[in-house]
Amino acid sequence: MRSVLPSIDPHIASLAPGFRALSISVEAADIVNPGVGAEALSHACQSLSAGGAPWADAHLLAWAEVFRKFGAKPQRTPCSAEALRKRVLRDGGMASIDPVVDLYNAISIRYAIPVGGENLAAYVGVPRLVIADGTEPFDTMKDGAPAHETPEAGEVVWRDDVGVTCRRWNWRQGVRTRLSADARQMWFILESLPAMPLAALHEAGEQLAQSLQLMMPGATIGSTLIGVENR
Repeated sequence: MRSVLPSIDPHIASLAPGFRALSISVEAADIVNPGVGAEALSHACQSLSAGGAPWADAHLLAWAEVFRKFGAKPQRTPCSAEALRKRVLRDGGMASIDPVVDLYNAISIRYAIPVGGENLAAYVGVPRLVIADGTEPFDTMKDGAPAHETPEAGEVVWRDDVGVTCRRWNWRQGVRTRLSADARQMWFILESLPAMPLAALHEAGEQLAQSLQLMMPGATIGSTLIGVENR
């Protein structure tokens, strides 16, 4: 199995003191129980309607403050966990998209944590969290058609050797590395700030791993805790 240890720009420490994340690498197997994701998503939406995680508001407020520090406007471009939360509260739930996508969205909603899911086979080099200089290419979709853009200088992005894979830290994922149930090499990144208890971060990772194992028995899964000390 190809394990992933992302690199983190040391300047991230000044933007998000105490940032830590779980990097979860998966060598996928055949999906035997595709309904695991949709069921988890339904339960997560119900838990949010019942009040959600006790740290949720503080954690999402902390992410909004981090976004402001690098020039993003969280009202327009919120972190991924906040965007999902608003969507569920507005619509009363969320429709199923894809077994694996449903599952990591469920973890994000239930634990109020940004969760990225990536097709690792599409990566060139090691994923890294950096401060953009504004020239990096980013592939996306606009009006239903492929489009290319660049991040703003000073924006926090995930990237590989080819270009940006996720803009504004965890706001918008690129097309090239987008994950689906067809992928054989999967990578998940669960990103948290100190407002979320470390034990809750580990619990979220364990829940994701256990559910993936139930969905695709035979999958090989590894998890590593990372932080700003990883260069």
